[in-house]
Amino acid sequence: MASPTFLSCGWEWYVLVDPKENEDDLRLYLCVHNSKSLITGWRTRASYRFFLLNQSGKVLYRAAAWGNRTLPLSKLKEEGHLENNKLIIKVEVKAGEERYVTGTEMFEIEGFEVPSSQVFSVSQLFMKHPDIANDFKLNGKGLKTAYMNIVLSLIETLCRPPLSFSESELSNIDSELSELTEAGFKLDWLKTKLEEVSLERKKAIADDLGVQELEERVKNMELSLSDLRVELESEKAQYAAAASKMLSFSDII
Repeated sequence: MASPTFLSCGWEWYVLVDPKENEDDLRLYLCVHNSKSLITGWRTRASYRFFLLNQSGKVLYRAAAWGNRTLPLSKLKEEGHLENNKLIIKVEVKAGEERYVTGTEMFEIEGFEVPSSQVFSVSQLFMKHPDIANDFKLNGKGLKTAYMNIVLSLIETLCRPPLSFSESELSNIDSELSELTEAGFKLDWLKTKLEEVSLERKKAIADDLGVQELEERVKNMELSLSDLRVELESEKAQYAAAASKMLSFSDII
């Protein structure tokens, strides 16, 4: 399915369709086109509605918002609503007046209040993992905000190079993940990332020990100098790559 852009109140919008093919659950997201080029701090409020139509123009489904809601395409097929296996997506957008965000405003995303500085990260998080908070058990805006801050903090922390972590720090992260899971967050993907970081750290430490061993062998002249230098430089390069490896927020989620 294509994702064409369209204009509304001076903004250029597009509909993100997920999945694009070969999956049953349909999710729709309304996005601002080329959002990174917009001036930092500016925003607009928008009300919108999605419509799903068949080729004859009959409305099959409508929703005031979509978010982490899913619609099984197989259900539409079974009920005989799809003509030639095609579906038309229509969206109505009413955008409000633009204004500057000072940084102190709070926004609600999927039931969580977050500051303007976290809107993009939290939106990315729910887009990539729409079921992350389906089973979240705790109420209270302040409490939910605090828990979301912990999730974001852990993601940012795991962006660091593996060698920057200590064993105790990795253990603390594992404990925090367990607490978040008990609260109802679905974080299997983040647990997997933690395990990857831990393994990469152990490998980097082993590479470092290999460098130290080779340096000792250089001193003892156990290998020919030329061959040993080549081997030593290769080990150093692997260690340096592991020590400086940085990930982005989107790499983690």
